[in-house]
Amino acid sequence: MKVLVMVIGILGSWLSAQASLQLPNIFAQHMVLQRNEPVAIFGQAKAGEKVTVTFNGQVKHSTANNSGDWKVMLSAMDANAQGQALVIRSTDEEIVFHDVLVGEVWLCSGQSNMEFQMRKLEKLAAEGQRANFPKDAVKKAKNPAIRLFLVRRKFLAKPDSAHAGWSIAQDSALRQFSAAGYFFAKTLQEQLQVPVGIISSAVSGSRIEPWIAAKALQEERYFQDKKIEGDPGKFFESMIAPLAPYTIKGVFWYQGETNVFLKENISYAYKFKTLIQSWRARWGNPKLPFFYTQIAPFQYSLDEKGNERMPKTILPEFREAQDLILQLPHTGRIVTTDLVDDVKDLHPTDKWDVGYRLALQALEKTYGKAIESDGPTFAKVQYKAAKAIVRFDHAQGLKSVDGKSLSGFEVAGPDGKYSPARAQIVGQTVHLTGDALPHIVQVRFAWDEAAQPNLVNSAGLPALPFRTDNPYKKLKLK
Repeated sequence: MKVLVMVIGILGSWLSAQASLQLPNIFAQHMVLQRNEPVAIFGQAKAGEKVTVTFNGQVKHSTANNSGDWKVMLSAMDANAQGQALVIRSTDEEIVFHDVLVGEVWLCSGQSNMEFQMRKLEKLAAEGQRANFPKDAVKKAKNPAIRLFLVRRKFLAKPDSAHAGWSIAQDSALRQFSAAGYFFAKTLQEQLQVPVGIISSAVSGSRIEPWIAAKALQEERYFQDKKIEGDPGKFFESMIAPLAPYTIKGVFWYQGETNVFLKENISYAYKFKTLIQSWRARWGNPKLPFFYTQIAPFQYSLDEKGNERMPKTILPEFREAQDLILQLPHTGRIVTTDLVDDVKDLHPTDKWDVGYRLALQALEKTYGKAIESDGPTFAKVQYKAAKAIVRFDHAQGLKSVDGKSLSGFEVAGPDGKYSPARAQIVGQTVHLTGDALPHIVQVRFAWDEAAQPNLVNSAGLPALPFRTDNPYKKLKLK
């Protein structure tokens, strides 16, 4: 018996050694390759072995290095919604991936609000939902031009024998997938009319630190001589790094709730910067677009028993730190102050508008579409004794979305005490006055964790929370 076991073990090792041609499991049937850019095809083979890649009329060759790694770059291709075969051959082996499309490929990541699955929307009754609630979204999803790849917690670089992983966006594969990710893809596909592939890599409850390359955090000057907690690199190494250098167009991110609970502000900005730079370095693309979701209203200040655990301003201060990342090129942000029905729910269900607004960011800032993707954004303020005149960017068609008086504005005099302000829209400005306040010196807007103000622009996008006494307004994050 021992001899038989030994023979089987030797035979298994021999077969494994013979089956040396391997690709990471991001390569699979039904995948989407990025259009209009050189596309990386990569994997492993025996050292010195020649590898040939054939796709879309192209034939590319490579030789595995001493570590067995090989890579070819397919020349840039036009979009193609007709499935083709991608063939990889070595001396003795051949791997064929069927139904491969060419289009746009994006990666979405973050924590539970990004992971929030489409199946949860199926359970919601249409009654009581917003007017644009996508009823029966999974049932109606029959578009083969949208493809999904879900990165599991135990993501492995090596594929299974069936080369599964990518799926058409329908049925059980869609039910398990990120709702924000799907609605981003749906909007992008409708607007660009090309195939769209979405890779989702998110973990519920995760801090930002596990998503950052540990070495990059150690090298960031801000964190020198500071202890960094939160398992730096844990998810980066297992759920992000193995994806690269699979060619993607960009990234969108929804994370931060866990770091708000930790009462973070400026330190998060440096972590976020390091994350973006480390991901761009991993893909070798310093211009990789990166869009994120500003954290939604939630009652962070109270615990489950109603006891106060932090000030109500922790969330807006966190958002302020998030927005420092906009100093980096090729970044953008969406606001979600109007997408919450219950400030006691950390996971608001309106992920269709989250995906839609993230897609607007990409359509304008990555694809050059002539649309508005940002809500009114504070530009400057002019003080005239008892009046403050606030000017906004992205302010075409300022209005109150519900027709009521503008909400969320507060003013302060020299004593620094804020009180609600009366607000009136005048062109692309808002004029503010306070009750019995003869001299205004500061303004803030939506500066509360539960604030859901009603100021929007003609695109229906909500105004960005701000305070004029922002302590970081002169900080250069780069």
